[in-house]
Amino acid sequence: MKGKETGENKKIPTINVGIFGHIDHGKTTLLERLSGKWASTHSEELKRGITIKLGYADIIIYKDNNGYNTEKKGEIVRHVSFIDAPGHEMLMATTLSGAALIDAAILVVAANEGIKPQTYEHLMALQAKKVEKLIVVQNKIDLVTSEQAKKNYQDIKKFLGEHYRNVEIIPVSAQQRVNIDEVLRAIAEIPEPKRNFDKEPIFIVARSFDINKPGIKPKELHGVVLGGSLKQGKFRAGDEIEIKPGRAVKEKESAEKKYFPIKTRIVSLFNGSIKVNELTPGGSMSIETELDMSLGKGDLLSGNLVSLFGKLPEAVSEVKLKYNLFPRVFGISSHANVEPIKQKEILMLSINASITGGTINFVDKEHLTISLKVPTILFKGDNVGIARNVLGHWRLIGYGEIL
Repeated sequence: MKGKETGENKKIPTINVGIFGHIDHGKTTLLERLSGKWASTHSEELKRGITIKLGYADIIIYKDNNGYNTEKKGEIVRHVSFIDAPGHEMLMATTLSGAALIDAAILVVAANEGIKPQTYEHLMALQAKKVEKLIVVQNKIDLVTSEQAKKNYQDIKKFLGEHYRNVEIIPVSAQQRVNIDEVLRAIAEIPEPKRNFDKEPIFIVARSFDINKPGIKPKELHGVVLGGSLKQGKFRAGDEIEIKPGRAVKEKESAEKKYFPIKTRIVSLFNGSIKVNELTPGGSMSIETELDMSLGKGDLLSGNLVSLFGKLPEAVSEVKLKYNLFPRVFGISSHANVEPIKQKEILMLSINASITGGTINFVDKEHLTISLKVPTILFKGDNVGIARNVLGHWRLIGYGEIL
């Protein structure tokens, strides 16, 4: 893996910022203007013009007498890892996974189209995952009149509601590079979250990769690379780690799968594109392991958690939640109220970066118990997104707190 060795960059205040919004409202273009990188690099994404998987990019923000920039002018003020979440209605599960990894979010609203179904749904996803730090980018202002821009601004204020009433709304044209510096300023001014370095490390796996190119010599092969975010604690190169719930193996003569934790060792660590000897919370990161590359292909390990060997709790197949339902189903063009959850109903839960279905075993007006299809690592107090199949697609209907 390529990256820059650094002794000082890891000391820069670092945050994870997710970019959310309706399809075609300019999220990926905005990210390219901020970072110089297209996050949609998957061949199918390029062909279809949408983000299918989570995209990543990272920058360092500088400040001089003329304001904020990424051109190495002035003093370093912030290292930012961006996560580009898909805006397509069919990819809500991936969006929820992205929301689990971030400290703050940018919500993109196109001034010429206004608030759309996925705009609502993405805002609810951020609220469900307890993302409080938000910036709204009112994009494509070059395509509307001054009067239309003002009306759209008022629509956004109303849409944000009481919960996000103090959120800054920045008029932008990503295509014309208008006010990109103001977005950088707003990002730089987000307070760095309080980090917990002393607890046992917990790494949330969002992607897993085989980075070896065809024809590489055997002695130059790399092991599986895990991409994601460190929630707490520290990792160092050489640490012995465990991945849970681990690898799924089908039982003989049965459709059931059993999950086996995976033990391996850290070969190298990267914070964004910067190679580091020690990984601490803040930023999107990657861990190169000693695992055979076949175990990581196609995001096979996404949704897992990683810690030092023997430090993670056991995966469980049942979860108890204190839950809240939204008043209506967001993400669809028609109006539909959220119906009460029913006994034996099948729902989808977003827990950290994992997505798993389950069947309701018990439910009342405040609490529910659900049997999970895939065993999951749980932490008391964490928030969980709750989705229901509505008109053939999984729609976010509420959120819960793990009891």
